[in-house]
Amino acid sequence: MFKSIPLSIRKLEATESRLQAIYDAAALGLKGDSLALAAGMLPQEYRQLCEFDPVATMAEQKGRADSEIEASSHLREAARNGDAKAALAILQHVHGWTAKQEISIDVYQKISITQALEQAQSRVIDGLITEQQPQTLSTKLTHGATADL
Repeated sequence: MFKSIPLSIRKLEATESRLQAIYDAAALGLKGDSLALAAGMLPQEYRQLCEFDPVATMAEQKGRADSEIEASSHLREAARNGDAKAALAILQHVHGWTAKQEISIDVYQKISITQALEQAQSRVIDGLITEQQPQTLSTKLTHGATADL
């Protein structure tokens, strides 16, 4: 059975509670439609609100920035307390450090000429070689001349 959903036109305003909901959702790392739904709005309502009132966009940016500050300060504190993985993560992601990607292959092998000749000789197929004469064919060309192929 289908239930009817009541339609009510909602007024789009950047109220303090709505901005706080946007901030909280952005601080959790939500984006796009998920952010809008978590903030209690339809995705199209959220896009319209951001278009009409830049304070909504600022609330999203501020939520992301504050969350990033909190996470990076925890990571920095862990690195200061001796956590090598945290220090490496900071160096890689913030300062662009990458591990060296170097492959070195050293192959050293002596080949003696006599040994190479022996190996080549063992690969030769023994057999009788006879001289073979190619057969000549006469072909009549379109102008009546003949040629040997």
